[in-house]
Amino acid sequence: MKKTILGIVVLSFALFGCGEKKTEVAKAAVAKGDVAAGKALAEKSCKACHGADGGSVAPAIPHLAAQREAYLLASLNEYKTGKRTHAALRDIATKMSEADLLNVAAYFASLPPVAVAAAQDVKHTSPYETGKALAASCGKCHGEDGNAKTPGTPTLAGQQPHYLAAAILEYHRDDRKKTSMKSVTLDSDRMDVEKLALYFAAQTPVQRAPPTRGDAAAGEASSAMCGGCHGAHGVSVDSATPSLAGQDAEYLGKATRSYRTTRQNWGMQRYIANLGDKDIDNIVAFYASQQPKAGDQIPSSIQELAAKCNHCHDQEGNPAMTAPKMNGQDKDYLVMALRAYRDGKRESTTMHNMSFPYSNAIVEGLASWYASQPAK
Repeated sequence: MKKTILGIVVLSFALFGCGEKKTEVAKAAVAKGDVAAGKALAEKSCKACHGADGGSVAPAIPHLAAQREAYLLASLNEYKTGKRTHAALRDIATKMSEADLLNVAAYFASLPPVAVAAAQDVKHTSPYETGKALAASCGKCHGEDGNAKTPGTPTLAGQQPHYLAAAILEYHRDDRKKTSMKSVTLDSDRMDVEKLALYFAAQTPVQRAPPTRGDAAAGEASSAMCGGCHGAHGVSVDSATPSLAGQDAEYLGKATRSYRTTRQNWGMQRYIANLGDKDIDNIVAFYASQQPKAGDQIPSSIQELAAKCNHCHDQEGNPAMTAPKMNGQDKDYLVMALRAYRDGKRESTTMHNMSFPYSNAIVEGLASWYASQPAK
């Protein structure tokens, strides 16, 4: 299987702000924290939520025990300055002096890690594996690996996952008129749809049969407007826009003409209104004759994705690291934090850019993986 997923660019994925410059507060935390004084402050202000042992007392509250001192201090300062928004934490941090913040960070960092249950079979929680199982019902028409062979049936392999998920949900809502598709996808919830899309997006697309009508050369000249969204030669680089390269010509023709009648997309409807049938045939011939290719590459399992994150989050021996440890962390908190970065609700340009393409299925799988790992 080619490890691809269109529209998702995997960089070193740092869940809580890897790479940000906080060296001054980091060095201060390492040098000055007073554990005894920090314990007294934590007993007074932090225990109600984070527990006497630094373990969260409820879902979506992070464990602080054994966390990096530099990261804890940087986080407290962000609450104090308002960079992170949490009313109670800002009130607590605002009332603390710089020495108090240093001491609290030192105390929680000194505690032993919170014990977690032994790791389970992570393949069970992996969106890739779940998506593969869900795809079995699609194989009859679209092929086991998403490479359909029947004319008029689209190839799903290597397609943009956000687009695939959106298309399936359109069948749910009856926005796309195809009874067989609606019956197949009717019982799928949104998370399952994302997992299914993720599996097909990770497959390698193959060339379909050549088009039987239309002039590909004329179609290339007419496709300039299309390329702005669908990418050079029909290989999309946008997670919500489908690739057209190497797609089945019959399907492309029907899909394109459907924007005249049933499919709802303002941009497509406006553009198609100015095209005749011959123009559409030429454009379809051009895209159908192009070499199909998945847009981007990512690991094809949660474990491999986590390995990328660990470049920042699993580094030991550096007391000034401000990227937090994630092994054994509360799953609900990890989900909440990553969504906050992805959706721009927690300030970090680096983290927003890295996490923006990730679906809820990926977030859930990654959080489950880290929560199940023994804390260090």
